[in-house]
Amino acid sequence: METTRITTTQLGQTGLEITRVGFGAWAIGGGGWEFGWGPQEDQESIDTIHRALELGVNWIDTAAAYGLGHSEEVVGRALAGVDERPYVFTKASLVPGPGGRVLHSLKRDSILREAEASLGRLGVDAIDLYQIHWPDPEVDIEEGWAALAELKEQGLVRHIGVSNFDTAQLTRIQQIAPVETLQPPYSLIDRHIEDEILPYVAAEDIGVIVYSPMASGLLTGAMTRERIAGLPDDDWRKHDRRFREPQLSRHLALVERLRTVAARHDATPGAVAAAWTLRNPAVHGAILGFRRPDQVESVLTAASLVLSDTDVTDIEATIRTELSA
Repeated sequence: METTRITTTQLGQTGLEITRVGFGAWAIGGGGWEFGWGPQEDQESIDTIHRALELGVNWIDTAAAYGLGHSEEVVGRALAGVDERPYVFTKASLVPGPGGRVLHSLKRDSILREAEASLGRLGVDAIDLYQIHWPDPEVDIEEGWAALAELKEQGLVRHIGVSNFDTAQLTRIQQIAPVETLQPPYSLIDRHIEDEILPYVAAEDIGVIVYSPMASGLLTGAMTRERIAGLPDDDWRKHDRRFREPQLSRHLALVERLRTVAARHDATPGAVAAAWTLRNPAVHGAILGFRRPDQVESVLTAASLVLSDTDVTDIEATIRTELSA
């Protein structure tokens, strides 16, 4: 099997040594639900996971909500028979609702049921990192977090964390059990965590894995107006404001600047966008979504891509100019 050494780091205080980039399994959950990415070919998804593992990626991030369980099923199928299993991270708190929509629940019994179902779909005895997907309903975050702590005590999950929490919410649940990891969105077009959240988690030594570093495909260099227009109706991005005017023109202009920087490093715009998130010392890993085996290698360069001060100045100056326009 072909292997490539990818830079690794300790994920906070978990003791997990993770590659700087991980495989994001949101898209491979397919369509048919409110945040789906349109139809996917399961065997192609499995082949893509295998390619990422061949190239050295050692963790996969999924969620029970992705495809309403289908993503976890595909990940489980991909890992069956794998000699060296990667770390498997998944999430709870979004449950199936009517018409392909998801409902939020942080009730203890709901969380415990979700964990049992995820273990079965993934085909593992314990989940390496179990996360609350969203802090909603906020009144129940303590109950949901206590349920995750209970699962850890039972040995059904090895580490526990949260996604999309702010500092006040993190402080509240820290009183129940230590928060080991945080998974927030972070990209060149979504930098809100820089002011308060990243300094907080750095001070608390909480591990951080960021999602959507390439802004759900916007910053890959492959997204065009024509491609957006041709997205399936059940691809959530087709209706998202970031993929529509007036924001779209600003984002595509940023991609052209990323393309210029990428040319200096023989890389892709998406790899540069992901590498930019990894420059922040509070960020331990970035989740990258792939849907075809041939997409994997070019973006994995983000794990070892070192951007110069000139590169960063060029990129960030462009952002300031575009946002002030």
